[in-house]
Amino acid sequence: MSYPSAPWILKGDAIQTLHLVNIDQVRRLVPAGLDIISVWPGKTLGGVYLSQYKSGSVLEYNELIVAPAVVIYQGKIGVWVSHIYVDNADSVAGGREIWGLPKELADFTWAEKRVTVRQGDVLLCTLNYDQQSLRWRQRLGAASFSTMGTNLLKFDFDFESCLGLVGSKLEVAAESPFSGIGLNQPFATVGCEQMTLQVNAPKVVGQRTG
Repeated sequence: MSYPSAPWILKGDAIQTLHLVNIDQVRRLVPAGLDIISVWPGKTLGGVYLSQYKSGSVLEYNELIVAPAVVIYQGKIGVWVSHIYVDNADSVAGGREIWGLPKELADFTWAEKRVTVRQGDVLLCTLNYDQQSLRWRQRLGAASFSTMGTNLLKFDFDFESCLGLVGSKLEVAAESPFSGIGLNQPFATVGCEQMTLQVNAPKVVGQRTG
């Protein structure tokens, strides 16, 4: 198994859904020591990210990321990833061994404005989306937390993309491992076209508790 060292440069397109989820419903998915940020009484911000990394990337693969909460640790803000799926074994190995992300293999089917993700015979989710409109070129950065052994990690990522709002309908199958998060119809969905994403190496920021 071989994979490139960090940072990873990934190029392609992505769809990001945004949801208000119940904090009490997702607290069990977030390690002790990370505080969940409330963006509305009893609610945090969650999301589903679906992408295709194409030619020009350090690895070419499809990806599904489920982030049930925005969290804070010692003044540092980031997202927590509870589930992540790809269709490239090298990406699984790199994700686990570099960033401590719980990557698993899955199958992706992209059709006209529709993507379906399955893991073996289990349907994970289906996203239908509309044509992207009102594109504007934007450069943004954010951060994510993860764990490796007893270490709590934080890593930054930066991306530049043509962004635009799209209409979407997300269906999370009842048998999906993340069906209990409460990812109902998103309040907003953002399309990311002609995207360049840089995922930087993680840094140890603390120790796991509990």
